[in-house]
Amino acid sequence: MPVDVVIAGAGPAGLAAAIRLKQLNEDLEIVVLEKGSEVGAHILSGAVIDPRALDELLPDWRENCDLAEVPVVENHHWFLTRNGKWGMPHFLLPPLMSNDGCFTGSLGNLCRWLAERAEALGVQVFPGFPASEVLFDENGAVMGLATQDMGVAADGSHKVDYQPGMELHAKYTLLAEGARGHLTKRLKAHFALEADSEPQVYGLGIKELWDIPADRHEPGRVIHTQGWPLSENDTWGGGFLYHQANGQVALGFVTALDYANPYISPYEEFQRWKHHPAIRAVIEGGRRVAYGARAINEGGWQSVPKLVFPGGALIGCAAGFVNVPRIKGSHTAMKSGILAAEAIAEAIASEREKDELAEYESAVRTSWIADELKQVRNAQPLVSRFGDVLGTLLAGADMWLRTVGIRLPFSLGHHTDAGETRRADLYRPIAYPKPDGKVSFDRLSSVFLSGTNHEEDQPCHLKLKDPTIPERVDWPVYAGPETRYCPAGVYEYVGVEEGEPRLVINAQNCVHCKTCDIKDPPQNIEWVTPEGGGGPNYPNM
Repeated sequence: MPVDVVIAGAGPAGLAAAIRLKQLNEDLEIVVLEKGSEVGAHILSGAVIDPRALDELLPDWRENCDLAEVPVVENHHWFLTRNGKWGMPHFLLPPLMSNDGCFTGSLGNLCRWLAERAEALGVQVFPGFPASEVLFDENGAVMGLATQDMGVAADGSHKVDYQPGMELHAKYTLLAEGARGHLTKRLKAHFALEADSEPQVYGLGIKELWDIPADRHEPGRVIHTQGWPLSENDTWGGGFLYHQANGQVALGFVTALDYANPYISPYEEFQRWKHHPAIRAVIEGGRRVAYGARAINEGGWQSVPKLVFPGGALIGCAAGFVNVPRIKGSHTAMKSGILAAEAIAEAIASEREKDELAEYESAVRTSWIADELKQVRNAQPLVSRFGDVLGTLLAGADMWLRTVGIRLPFSLGHHTDAGETRRADLYRPIAYPKPDGKVSFDRLSSVFLSGTNHEEDQPCHLKLKDPTIPERVDWPVYAGPETRYCPAGVYEYVGVEEGEPRLVINAQNCVHCKTCDIKDPPQNIEWVTPEGGGGPNYPNM
């Protein structure tokens, strides 16, 4: 199928690019491939949304969008101790940390609405069709994408409903897969896109939606937390609690994946956090209605790779445009999609194709994306190195200096998250409390609320490069960290009591968070696309 532009991923970046392309040239043939069963099914974010890029793309969105967005009216930043808290005055925070003019709501629903706008302009959006392969022409340039074969059995044979994937040949290809996209990962290596950047690092964000009693609901109230419980285990991250529409709160927890102790479980840390008196007071007596998890880019500006390659470009979280201190990335993702679309429209108008879009690279690096991310470039490394209290003070000082135009002549780097994991014999196992079924819950009941489903008779999409490494390395050296860093109960070791531990992969539980691809110490697990439509089906997330 020949098209002008093919886009992998119907998230904020991919849809913004598609809409902008049609605004510039309505005759362009644009296809957006989305691995979820519908647009928004795999979109998970807090979310407090900065509408800056949305205002640029669709200035009339407020009059035409019927989303249940709630303007932010209160901002709180708490440092938690085990049983107490103290609030950081917002006048101490740099101006860029303000949520004035932002709104809280469902990023998944925003993407559903953006897809409607895109389709109204003539964009072809194909949910349930994962982009599984990059296609190259005879000169080595990217010439499009191939979708996943359907109806393949676990043993590789073709079932009665087998359908081969489709090749989409394009003048330009955009990867908008989100954090740790599997095609993005391959193209970064193929074209050495990270040769002049720091390695990308990540956090694992875990989120729930709750219906809470009306007398506790305060629409537009936004709370972020640091400190306990991660401070007890010498790692960092934080929680969020957003009062959204319809009597709901979105709450969640982000654990930086550069932790050293392999006994840490981000999922269990989240469950502990909900029992803090200040958090429990909001949700106790309420009802949990949704659950999900997703890796988040945390590398900052110094981890942004080269953005272009022959035939296409990286946009959105595939490139890593998250502002970590603000916990926001949808606005920068959309802006990158807009800039890529403008570069492509100009190139096609000049009868170019499958070359490097140098105009896009230059546009991003001179845009407000760069201005914003450069101001916070050292925040994550400082907190990672010096901990919540001292690290936050140093990060705040660095951001204030940059705000007033004083640019310190250094940029701190990163080590990979997998490489930061240390041996289990250096630590004691962590005795996490059992879930009470009221505020805290087990992983399998959580996965049920994510709507996750995969066709069981299909090849496993969690590939072991060496199937002997779990038993030779992961279990004896790191005490089986797969069983703890995964927030969905995908990995378990059986035969432990008999002295013959063996890894079992329950791929049908996978919520596509990509943590295993990131955190596995020997980097033996590779996440690839499962059959189309598989994975979570997030409502209102």
